[in-house]
Amino acid sequence: MKKETDFQPYIPSSKATAEFTASSIITGIITAVVFSASNAYLGLRVGMTVSASIPAAVIAMSVMRMLSGKNSVLESNIVQTIGSAGESIASGSIFTLPALFLWAAQGTGERPSILEITIIAVIGGLLGVFFMIPLRNALIVREHGTLPYPEGTACAQVLLAGEKVGTGASAVFGGMGAGAFFKLLIDGLKAVPEELSLRLKSFGGEIGTQLYPAVMSVGYICGFRISSYMLAGGIFSWLLLIPVIVNFGGGTIMYPSETATVAELYAEGGASAIWQNYIRYIGAGALAAGGLISLIRSLPLIFRTFSAALSGVGRSGKSTKRTERELDLRFVIAAVAVLTLALWLIPVIPVTFVGALITVVFGFFFAAVSSRMVGLVGSSNNPVSGMTIATLLAASMLLKAMGMGGAEGMTAAVSIGSVISIIASVAGDTSQDLKTGYILGATPKKQQIGEIIGTTAASLVIGGTLYLLDAAWGFGTPELAAPQATLMKMITEGVMSAQLPWNLVFIGAFAAVFAEIIGIPVLPFAIGSYLPVQLSACIFIGGVIRYFAERAKVDDEAKEKAINKGVLFSSGMIAGEGLVGILLAFAAVLGVNGYLDISEYTGKYASVPIVLGLLVLASIVLLLVKFSRPSKEARSE
Repeated sequence: MKKETDFQPYIPSSKATAEFTASSIITGIITAVVFSASNAYLGLRVGMTVSASIPAAVIAMSVMRMLSGKNSVLESNIVQTIGSAGESIASGSIFTLPALFLWAAQGTGERPSILEITIIAVIGGLLGVFFMIPLRNALIVREHGTLPYPEGTACAQVLLAGEKVGTGASAVFGGMGAGAFFKLLIDGLKAVPEELSLRLKSFGGEIGTQLYPAVMSVGYICGFRISSYMLAGGIFSWLLLIPVIVNFGGGTIMYPSETATVAELYAEGGASAIWQNYIRYIGAGALAAGGLISLIRSLPLIFRTFSAALSGVGRSGKSTKRTERELDLRFVIAAVAVLTLALWLIPVIPVTFVGALITVVFGFFFAAVSSRMVGLVGSSNNPVSGMTIATLLAASMLLKAMGMGGAEGMTAAVSIGSVISIIASVAGDTSQDLKTGYILGATPKKQQIGEIIGTTAASLVIGGTLYLLDAAWGFGTPELAAPQATLMKMITEGVMSAQLPWNLVFIGAFAAVFAEIIGIPVLPFAIGSYLPVQLSACIFIGGVIRYFAERAKVDDEAKEKAINKGVLFSSGMIAGEGLVGILLAFAAVLGVNGYLDISEYTGKYASVPIVLGLLVLASIVLLLVKFSRPSKEARSE
């Protein structure tokens, strides 16, 4: 790989092309809003989000060509820079902020206002961008030959390929149409059940699969390995733990249930009732332990990263070369100071001066960590949840020691954790985008301004999105499990009130330790153990399709092209389903969703929904297979 001093970008610094234009800004803002809303919906359902950089890049190229008849690669890069910021704001927000809604539903707190959510998202997002700016020279430029930044490099290749031979936009928009259609069929018309399940009553377990295209798409994008670990976690909970509790619990009243026996709970609600009362605490313990294990394993890298990042602060930004111009460091420092004061002084944010300082210190530290981690292993493996857990534990203990307990202390701790989570998520996304720009020859200053625009635009809609989804289905329900936010809620409650069923939490924690010892990646296993097995099984189906796509008997170039097309189609299905989910949430809030419901006609005979469900499942599978198959020419060679 070339040394940094030898590297030449695609567009040299001496050449200026269309980049920061009105059309690129407007298109980028719309893309940011779309991916913010759709990823928020996806993350609250399955506990995972997907990178928006590549689908945003494909949409950018397509739209730019429609608007101007040609495609400037740097103009498209600005669109994807602004657009991908929406996904990072959603990822950071859904990890924590729904915990405040859950407390409000319990009567132990108040729902945050849309203004409060917006301000937290804006401050966290902008801090994530500003913290990454002085780190750019150390991480992107000086270590160009060391840190690959997988998504950033892949996005650059997509943009370059699109400039030469086409964009692949048909796969993205085809996926959006398919995702929208199936979502409307399942949740809008209710013509098809959302899942197919087999209840093993005499055994006590349950197995099945959901039918949502976005869930299957997550499995395709993550791949067979990760999706199989998630299914393993689901099997561990639903075919091992639940049967053990049912068969050996019997007439016992087990905490946290205070009145009903295990047998009564199972008789009334089946395996789902056992999951609700016991398994989710075990899964939360596994998630917490998995996040901390991930963080501990990264500690040597974290300290090396932080030292190297600090040594590179301030070494760039003074060059006259276009490809080295950045926002002035004095402006960045002043902006960070203003945002810190805003975090403390704005009344709607329940954070003290000490809390604001904790946020800034932890935020800069984790921004450096996040930026380095995604450079090595990609955004999907960025331990944001582990960083947030560590922050929540530290903030909760410190606030409790200062005498701030109860609802006030828990709200303050989650607010701090929310800002940190958003900072880490946005910093990782910003570093990927700056890597893309570095390869293409973009102007860093214009990209950094684009990140500011994108994070602000996404922040303005995330509050309304959360309110809408909560009003339609409620967080913590089967429709919106909000696993990460539920975990953060449990951790904060555990520190502040010590009223958690710690026996169940520790069972999950030691299960995670066991998985780590035998070499199973903890976080996907823990997520699978927390979520309904039907969801993990659907993700696994997508992973199996990816498995066979990767083993097609064609040359590597044709195989990679086919898999990338499948990734784009999957990304489109996620976006399409997410957008229709938002529209259906509007319908539910307005009370008009009943007019779409045709389940009384399709459900007249018990076998009809099952047959329709199998047909929908087969259709989604066939579409995903079709879009991930190599071309006929490649297969015939």
